[in-house]
Amino acid sequence: MFLHADLDAFYASVEQRDHPSLRGRPVIVGGGVVLAASYEARDRGVKTAMGSRQARRLCPDAAFVEPRMSAYSAASKAVFEIFADTTPMVEGLSIDEAFLDVSGLARVSGRPDEIAERLRGRVRDEVGLAITVGIARTKFLAKVASAVGKPDGLLVVPLGGEDEFLHPLPVERLWGVGPVTAKKLRNNGIFTVGEIAAIPENALVATLGKASGHHLFALAHNRDPRPIVVGRRRGSIGSQRALGRSDPSLGEIEVMLSGLVDRIGRRLRRANRVGRTVVVRFRYGDFSRATRSHTLTEATADTALILDTTRVLLRASADVIDEKHLTLIGVSVAQLTNADAVQLSLPLGQRNRPSVHETLDEIAEKFPGVNIGRASGLSGSSQMAVPLLPD
Repeated sequence: MFLHADLDAFYASVEQRDHPSLRGRPVIVGGGVVLAASYEARDRGVKTAMGSRQARRLCPDAAFVEPRMSAYSAASKAVFEIFADTTPMVEGLSIDEAFLDVSGLARVSGRPDEIAERLRGRVRDEVGLAITVGIARTKFLAKVASAVGKPDGLLVVPLGGEDEFLHPLPVERLWGVGPVTAKKLRNNGIFTVGEIAAIPENALVATLGKASGHHLFALAHNRDPRPIVVGRRRGSIGSQRALGRSDPSLGEIEVMLSGLVDRIGRRLRRANRVGRTVVVRFRYGDFSRATRSHTLTEATADTALILDTTRVLLRASADVIDEKHLTLIGVSVAQLTNADAVQLSLPLGQRNRPSVHETLDEIAEKFPGVNIGRASGLSGSSQMAVPLLPD
């Protein structure tokens, strides 16, 4: 049996945990764009990726807080330690959710529902957060169960009762059914998972296309043979920043990029990872998106090299940014591999830039309250940053 464990309204819940005055109140994490919303805010119609202006209209009494990624990372680490203490078969999906395989633990740990209840209690008592767990014989159905069981719930899909649970659900519960596919299905009179299951597979393929048709037909019949994949390392490391209603200049956006790249570089070096492909993502006021990327000749965790690449990609998009209102910018480094597996290129002595950033990483770890940034990031106001990084 599989468990799908998913923290409830993760970012917002961490804020409510750490700030008692926010408990029971609608909380929205993010500035110009909603990154997360508490259930009190969701009940008013606030959703992730919604603009802050619309969120304020829907929930004028909400508390808006800036994201604190270090706090969320620490909470995630503590929760994943509980996962690992529950079973060695853990597959992380994101910072706040994972699959756990508890098959074969009956003699040691009890039934899957007993294991899940203990896990939920430990997360609540040791980390101070609510978590929902879905239990089923396939990963797909366990994830659906946790979504149906939210918030702060435990939902078991019994063996033999899969169709009874799954088939009455709306088609949107299936992985891969977004607004476009859902509209196409509804236009064909298909509203529930059971109605998909009743359609011949070739008819579904004719309606949705080969890949999507086969995929949804299999899920509607709860066919998901995937096992837990333990130890899978993420393929990219990134960070993003919402801009909201501000209209920054290209120079100001470059400063924001510097901060994002500094953060990514530290995370790469801390994980002993290097990457080859640098990606810059843009989101505009009309909700359109754009992506630019460049693949380096060698994998790197060198902050300066990654920053130089992002600047080139940003300037290549300058005309579009001038025409549209930029609401979010993100950077990621992909095609990751272990740093130890990368062969150094000649000349081997040119290692001075990475060592500077490694030293700054050590300072940041030892003195977390010290804000060391780039001189270009100083606005001329009463900032206390120590400008040590060359631009």
